[in-house]
Amino acid sequence: MLKPVRGDLVAGFSVALVAIPQAMAYAEIAGLDPVHGLYAASAGAIGGALVGSSPYLQTGPTAVTSLLTFGALATVADPYTTRLALLAALLAVTVGVVRLAVGLGGGGPIAYLMSQPVVTSFTSAAAVLIVASQIPTLVGVDVEGSNPLVTAFGALRDPTAWSLVDLTLGALALVAMLGGRRLSPFFPGALLAVVGATVWSAYVDYSGSVVGDVPVRLAVETDLPLRDLGSLLLPAVVIALVGFAEPASIARRYAAEERRPWDSNKEFIGQGLANVAAGFAGGYPVGGSFSRSALNRLAGARTRWSGACTGLILVAMLPFTSALAPLPKAVLAGIVIAAAVTLVDFLTPVRLWRWSPLQFSVGAVTVVATLLLAPRIDRAVLLGVGMALAVHLWREVQLSVPSTAEGDTLHLWPSGVLYFGSAPGMERAVNQLISEQPALSRVVIHLSGLGRVDLTGALMLRDLVEEAETSGVTIEVREARPHMAKILTRVLGDTTTVHLMEEEEG
Repeated sequence: MLKPVRGDLVAGFSVALVAIPQAMAYAEIAGLDPVHGLYAASAGAIGGALVGSSPYLQTGPTAVTSLLTFGALATVADPYTTRLALLAALLAVTVGVVRLAVGLGGGGPIAYLMSQPVVTSFTSAAAVLIVASQIPTLVGVDVEGSNPLVTAFGALRDPTAWSLVDLTLGALALVAMLGGRRLSPFFPGALLAVVGATVWSAYVDYSGSVVGDVPVRLAVETDLPLRDLGSLLLPAVVIALVGFAEPASIARRYAAEERRPWDSNKEFIGQGLANVAAGFAGGYPVGGSFSRSALNRLAGARTRWSGACTGLILVAMLPFTSALAPLPKAVLAGIVIAAAVTLVDFLTPVRLWRWSPLQFSVGAVTVVATLLLAPRIDRAVLLGVGMALAVHLWREVQLSVPSTAEGDTLHLWPSGVLYFGSAPGMERAVNQLISEQPALSRVVIHLSGLGRVDLTGALMLRDLVEEAETSGVTIEVREARPHMAKILTRVLGDTTTVHLMEEEEG
């Protein structure tokens, strides 16, 4: 027992050192003062450790969840205001309640229902927006606007207004992050960038944009604007489901590597508690962090209590964060950009184009919608999900009916799913084939290629049999799978015999 506890403490401390600069930087994406990122990181890590199936998952602010938060709130409150902070806290609690409801209701498998083209494409497009949102801070230019692409363009169009000092600071932080990862997963690039820039800024009396005083208030947030709850429900559901893709993929990956069981319901409950805790602590919605979870595992974590250790260490460090007041915001911009560029996936779209042009189109629409609809990227997610469902339904209704003729007998081998959506198409195809062969006296429909038949499909087959009889054609239904036998026998029993596949093979 001592070894796992020691490992969890070491891992928790290691992650806490990385979480401080990341949490402060991600809060900027959400339009919040950095302190709210620290609240979310500490309370979220503790809440997420109470229940869960992964011993390595580190919960806290993430880049994508921060952007989703900003998108949900940017149109109803100004950034860096008390109102937006309170709405963000209420949003976190609402996200937590949604995830708790899904987990406690046994809806964990919903984690598998998000189409991979939608999730991957949205994440990549969101990463582009995250990078764009940091460009004005990186070059030291103030630009008004809600769409990050527009503000980035506005900041870049006049190079003479750029601050070379800010650009250099951000670039150095970017190099420290990306270069440090090449050296070792343990390299504290973000921490070194923050400490070094803070000391330098205080020494030279830097006059650019800085973090400023970080007023820490360790209290439960009770003044939540419940009257705005209705407007936050839809964004909360989107964040609860889309944001769960990150912790779910982390937990599933490590569970597969170590041949451990993974319980999606437990993970939903754990992430729900994390968000409720983050909200009442004055933070904003949280999720699973890829980089911090990987560090947690490499640093020796053995149980999920490593997350609690991280949270408690962050709470202990909160009173000392005022020392970061001189930290240039350009450094935080560099940290965010370094984290975001790793989320851009160029390989998956190429594979989708090769494997399935239809799914590629789903991803492409999701990317374009995310970029154009920013900051309301939750709507882009809904559009992507809707298109994925439309493509699925379109494919489901495309039931093919190959045929061969042997004398006066026509053999049909329908393949797909025979249900209310595809039944009309199959009926038209069969009637067309029958009408093309006037000498036909017998039709054999082989059902071995069908995965399922619903009541509408069975009724359609009955109609075919009855209509064919009036024209002197006999229809036989053969090779029905055993699970289809019950509905087919009941519906077709008095018109034709249903031959089971087992009988045909026996």
